[in-house]
Amino acid sequence: MQQRNCPSMPAYLDLIAQNETVRRECELLLTVSISRFFRDRQLWAGLEQDILPGIIKTQCEKLRVWSAGCARGEEVYSLKIIWDRLKPAYAQLPVLEIMGTDKHPSYIEKARAGVYTLSSLKEVPPEMRESYFDIRKSGHRFDVKAFVKADIDWKVQDIFADPPGYGFNIIFLRNNLLTYYKDHHKEEGLSRVVKALLPGGWLIIGSHEKMPPSAVNLRRHHSISWAYQWEG
Repeated sequence: MQQRNCPSMPAYLDLIAQNETVRRECELLLTVSISRFFRDRQLWAGLEQDILPGIIKTQCEKLRVWSAGCARGEEVYSLKIIWDRLKPAYAQLPVLEIMGTDKHPSYIEKARAGVYTLSSLKEVPPEMRESYFDIRKSGHRFDVKAFVKADIDWKVQDIFADPPGYGFNIIFLRNNLLTYYKDHHKEEGLSRVVKALLPGGWLIIGSHEKMPPSAVNLRRHHSISWAYQWEG
């Protein structure tokens, strides 16, 4: 408000209503970038031991994943690490196509760079840090290794715009839409996201989030209460 010389909240709201640039600026300031690798360990164990093997058993040739509202990319890289850990158990894995989108351009830039502080890695075991990260001499910065960063499609994208394609096996929609938006926006955004899933695909939300009553044809996972399979 000070930067825009607005003396009061009503004046700022009027400016937002009249000026699309100011509105966009405000929306970006309200976004949240806080995350960490393997947030909610139960989810990642379930993905590695149940959900991903279940998809692989369908003999699909391509696994398509979308992380919607990916912030600085920890979630995307966590999945790439889990996928790499599955390789010894299979003669050949499907091709992995993974996309991370966020409405904030600077978050996407940071995700693409793949440089993190220790706070982001507090749930990453030491042996995994050695395998998938390069530790800088200071010991306070960790670079995701090049092979983990490879073949990820990063895009600036708003959930309320058209989804970045269709036919996803897994969509992460965690700790954003269902937490920060009003009910009518939740329903609109969720509808767009779910329609981008393949029948039988998985929608994964935040561990403390709840589906709106309007959500249909979504069957909850037997042990991960915030993972839902779309029955199409």
